[in-house]
Amino acid sequence: MRPGRTSFGGHPLVNTDLLTGTRAVRRRLDLRRPVDNRDIRECLEIAVHAPSGSNRQPWRFVVVRDVELKASIGEYYRKGFAANLSGRTPRPDQLADLSSGQFLADNLAEVPALILVCSLGRPPAEASALRLASFYGSIYPAVWNLQLALRARGLGSTLTTAHLAYEREVADLLGIPFDEVTQVAMLPVAHLLPGSDTSVRRTPAAELTGWDGWAKPAATPAGEGAAG
Repeated sequence: MRPGRTSFGGHPLVNTDLLTGTRAVRRRLDLRRPVDNRDIRECLEIAVHAPSGSNRQPWRFVVVRDVELKASIGEYYRKGFAANLSGRTPRPDQLADLSSGQFLADNLAEVPALILVCSLGRPPAEASALRLASFYGSIYPAVWNLQLALRARGLGSTLTTAHLAYEREVADLLGIPFDEVTQVAMLPVAHLLPGSDTSVRRTPAAELTGWDGWAKPAATPAGEGAAG
């Protein structure tokens, strides 16, 4: 952004409240209220301003509105979601998320819009950590940009990947060239239900950060100056 710029497309620049209040939303998606295509277009325009390796800008998007298409994708999503849970014993602290995840799986066809985020190319079959990080690291910033833009407009979303267990089938359904394009995520998009609490609880960064080494606390207390 240019110095001094305070808005983009008539909306305030992202701030701390937006950055800390954009959470994964599943149960609190309003399945009855329509989502304006104009809002989706504006959010996608913000998504493409994300950084990418060598400025490749590999992102491509597919917006799904058609009820029958959403229902078909929902079938693949449910099968992928169930397969991912098969044989697992969830921890007590995971039960709430699993319950909301199941709600989304059961109601995916009712969500007003699905946005599939894709990347040009396929990750190499035996890629190094460097190449994989470069491939996915060049697309996920656009996903986050998109989620922030949606949240700024009162829309909720969550990053999902369960349908990728059937990526080829979904590619065939939507005409995505499977050998040339990789689906990396799908965002169900809807308005937030009235009264939705979007605050999130997180472990403080100080407990998760090492300075000049793994698990080494900062030498100076928070808020004090640091050497450059």
